[in-house]
Amino acid sequence: MKYSVKFWAWSLALLTGGLAALLLLWTAPAQAQRVEIPNRSQSVNIQTFLADLAEAQIVYLGETHDSPADHAAQLEIIRSLHQQNLQLAIGMEMFQQQFQSVIDRYLAGEITEEELREQTEFDSRWGFDWEFYAPILRYARDRQIPVIALNVPTEITRQVAQGGLESLSESDRVQIPPASEIRTDNLQYRQMVQEIYDQFHQGHGVSDGFENFFLAQVLWDETMATNVANFAQSHPNYQVVVLAGQGHLVFGYGIPDRVQRRLGTVEQRSILLNSSPEAQQEPNIADYFWFSESDIESPQPPL
Repeated sequence: MKYSVKFWAWSLALLTGGLAALLLLWTAPAQAQRVEIPNRSQSVNIQTFLADLAEAQIVYLGETHDSPADHAAQLEIIRSLHQQNLQLAIGMEMFQQQFQSVIDRYLAGEITEEELREQTEFDSRWGFDWEFYAPILRYARDRQIPVIALNVPTEITRQVAQGGLESLSESDRVQIPPASEIRTDNLQYRQMVQEIYDQFHQGHGVSDGFENFFLAQVLWDETMATNVANFAQSHPNYQVVVLAGQGHLVFGYGIPDRVQRRLGTVEQRSILLNSSPEAQQEPNIADYFWFSESDIESPQPPL
């Protein structure tokens, strides 16, 4: 199975510690141009789509991190779902779990947005434009919507990518799921990640390097799945909207299948936002595709 490098470029950049400078343009918020079901030619009525999402306890919105249209779509979908169910929570890959208390203080009005950005070390740990996510956070604060920090600390994923799980300290291990819950037995997922790894290393990668890289990727997914499942279990009446990169959602391999394993029977929906033409050819890659109107570029506003 061949798959686009774009899905995994961000994973590789973060795990190897390198982030290129990003020159990004701001785009006007986008309305949905159409919603489609993968492997079908017809569009789905937007109201039908939203009504179906309302039936799920967990909804995944798969983004390309530097796409303003994707983030505008996320806010639009969150608003629509919140209008149907006030008991809504937002899970965010963009924040690492050790900063949950900082996010809670922001939502409670105890710290400013700038303090949230600084104290979560957003710029160094995530690195994409703050203004992509700020409208979502402001919406959550103004309406007292819980926000869940999903991600594993960068230091841990990097250490695992370099030396495996056995290289972690005891203090590191308490921050991740038990080793028995870190499952690397999905052969299709392994193949997909192997293809991406080989493309980046152009045939010069070593087997140990890939094994640790794959383990780090799985740890990333398992940690986010644990945090989603824990919230869903403790708040059974809440709907959780998860914002994550498309590579963590495609085919259910990353987060959704691992949440399902933890929760058993649970209604989930995955939506890929403005996905690539290659992704659109893949059956069963997600429940829906969302396509925004063409971007209208304008100068980036000040932060």
